[in-house]
Amino acid sequence: MESSKDLSAFIGTHFVYTYDNGWKYEWYARNENSCDYRIHQGLVGGRWVTHQQMNAVQFAPGIYKVDWHEPTGTCVSLLFDMNRELVHGTIFFPQWIAGEGQHPEKTICYQNEFIDDMRKFRDEGPAYPYVIIPEFAKVTYMKNEGANNDEVINKAPGQLPGNYFDNK
Repeated sequence: MESSKDLSAFIGTHFVYTYDNGWKYEWYARNENSCDYRIHQGLVGGRWVTHQQMNAVQFAPGIYKVDWHEPTGTCVSLLFDMNRELVHGTIFFPQWIAGEGQHPEKTICYQNEFIDDMRKFRDEGPAYPYVIIPEFAKVTYMKNEGANNDEVINKAPGQLPGNYFDNK
């Protein structure tokens, strides 16, 4: 069974969603190979990234899966069900970020300006054992903003215009 590389209905889509654990995220399918995101609330709330390299596939009609590995050592896997307006995310945090007594605050920045720092923190570790957090999220905003739109995720997390977390 093959998944589809037809991402035309997905690319350019801007999502805002809240995980069952209360973490609030914003994510944008910039193009077939990269995404942008902001974390509004959660363990690393305040963090944001643009042009994150990713792998994306169409899992089934209206269902897309994306995966990436960050310079921090964090791995992320997201499944977007656009029809049911749900996301299932699994975040694999290295120990240095999410372990007992560690330092998630070191990642709270615009990562693009601190790539070397993120790699240094990753290499200093510790990495293992990874802290694995699987959660469902409800999409509260979904709109196609077009591919490679630098206006979608262009500033630090904060109050979103409108009420993107509660409008559905």
